[in-house]
Amino acid sequence: MMSDDTGFTHLALQVCDLEKSVDFYHRYAGMQVIHQRAPGIAEAQKVAWLSDLTRPFALVLVQSDNSNDTPLGPFGHIGVACGSRKEIDEKVAIARREGVLRRDAQQSEIPVGYWAFFADPDGNTLELSFGQQIGLAIIRARKSPSVVNR
Repeated sequence: MMSDDTGFTHLALQVCDLEKSVDFYHRYAGMQVIHQRAPGIAEAQKVAWLSDLTRPFALVLVQSDNSNDTPLGPFGHIGVACGSRKEIDEKVAIARREGVLRRDAQQSEIPVGYWAFFADPDGNTLELSFGQQIGLAIIRARKSPSVVNR
């Protein structure tokens, strides 16, 4: 059986409270649950796959009482592109009130754009950005794989 499900498909994180984490990624990154189950892994309790439905990629959250996983961060992060600077500024205001703002929004040079860091319930870092050029770099690489900007 052939599968169209190839390439970079997911990032998995261990979490302490699946519902809190699902709520965080829904509110801050616009993700929704696309699959949920009780897993077959002994130490895990629940699993949820989340997606923003823009591409075939999922954030996999695995709840476990034996969370000996290290958080992603402070610099290592999950990056999610937003539709505007205003959207990021609104999320920054919410995060400031909720005490989860890790790094305030700032404008960086091309290709980085406008971005901010947030802390999820397990201490992982989420970056929201506007104007990053990752999608454009991928399109250029598809058209001419031998030419890569360094």
